Amino acid sequence: MKIKDKIILWSRLKSPWLLHFNGGACNGCDIEIVDALTPKYDLERFGAVLKSTPRHADILVASGPMTRQQVKRIKRIYEQMPEPKFVMAVGACACSGGVFDGCYSVVSGIDKVIPVSIYIPGCPVRPEAILDGAVKLLGALEASSK
Repeated sequence: MKIKDKIILWSRLKSPWLLHFNGGACNGCDIEIVDALTPKYDLERFGAVLKSTPRHADILVASGPMTRQQVKRIKRIYEQMPEPKFVMAVGACACSGGVFDGCYSVVSGIDKVIPVSIYIPGCPVRPEAILDGAVKLLGALEASSK
């Protein structure tokens, strides 16, 4: 591995940038995602920073069910993210459609539209689970690079 590649990998491991996508959640998971970023749980101690543009994000944090109206949008957002990119499905709705599964306007889980790297189930998800998922995702990235 070249020194340039090592530096890029190190920066991705030490400072993952997150993009939060709310697919129409009830705000239970959204509040828990924000709670994971507060000083009590402090996801930022791992260098994670919430960004507002997909062009700077490494990890797409998706919550809520995937509706048919949002399919094109989420694909475009995913395509705009630089490689390597990862997707965290946060909450039962993002993982499988949750209570909305089977509705006429819901596709089901986000994995029917874009590839998901890690699933974090729950309704709503606990901030500790989000932290655990982020750490495992970074660990998998580090292990795959060796």
